[in-house]
Amino acid sequence: MSSIVVRGLDESVKARLAAQAKEHGRSMEAEVRDILTKAATRPNIGLALLEAGQAMGGVEELPVPERADTARAADFS
Repeated sequence: MSSIVVRGLDESVKARLAAQAKEHGRSMEAEVRDILTKAATRPNIGLALLEAGQAMGGVEELPVPERADTARAADFS
């Protein structure tokens, strides 16, 4: 099992995580592990909507374009 270190976490976030962990009856480490696991394994909403539409029928002829572009950093200047 691997480990990560999160630096620069705001104290208010840490406090909320601690409160949430206490509410769920587990350690803060277990709480963060659960949050990260859920975030990393959640389904892609776009694909979920496509599959739901296909299950309802009538969308078979809708084109699903391939993505040819690459992700790029936002320019806020």
